[in-house]
Amino acid sequence: MKHLLSFLLALLVAGAAHAQGVLTFEKELHEFGSVPEGTMATYEFKFKNTGNQPVVIANVQASCGCTTPDWTKTPVLPGKIGIVKAVYSSAGRPGIFNKTITVTSNAATPSTVLTIKGNVLTKEEMKSKLTPQQLAQSPRLTLDRTTHDFGKLEMGQSATARFTVKNTGKQPLVLGTITSSCYCVGYKQAPAPIQPGQSAVLELVYADRKLGQLQEPVTISSNDLTGDAKLTLKANIVKDLNAASMVKESGASVPFK
Repeated sequence: MKHLLSFLLALLVAGAAHAQGVLTFEKELHEFGSVPEGTMATYEFKFKNTGNQPVVIANVQASCGCTTPDWTKTPVLPGKIGIVKAVYSSAGRPGIFNKTITVTSNAATPSTVLTIKGNVLTKEEMKSKLTPQQLAQSPRLTLDRTTHDFGKLEMGQSATARFTVKNTGKQPLVLGTITSSCYCVGYKQAPAPIQPGQSAVLELVYADRKLGQLQEPVTISSNDLTGDAKLTLKANIVKDLNAASMVKESGASVPFK
């Protein structure tokens, strides 16, 4: 009887040891090939939980700050699919890249290393590799206007400018990084790729801490091989937006009634 109980206990321990989630990725290496400088090279690594317990990804760590990871935050049940997304910012980084993303979870193998590779080419280099027919198929970024005047803003106040972007080319348009001399302009929300013939509303957030009548040139990179989009944001930045409308009170004392 004693031996039987020991045997059953051993079976339970062995069963518990095998009750674990398993991360099985479709692939652990993705090669982008040639990437136009300025675009955000994005790839989603898909995985399936082939184990018998839920898998929770605790952390995803990129090997450099130029790669921004994202992942499925909720528990992935057995038989279900999850993703680990890698976004490589190619702006100002021409040349070959080879970056890793380390995935840490409660799976049977607690750590998995994913890799992205590619070669960032300048737009001139990209154009030189394409035939005239291929170049004619590339995306085209068209803005509804190239200036926006916010009017009067209080120093430090954030304001949003909305532009309509249309892709008049024949391939999906991918918007990249925003550059400005003040480092005070950014996307309100990361834009999704715009399909050929489609339009999207682009929201830019502006928050300058300088005073006066300002004009800020802004460049938006993309995979449009004809060049980057350029626009200008204007504003009159004042110290106190309400100061002009305030009524100064008299300095004379008012007796109590």
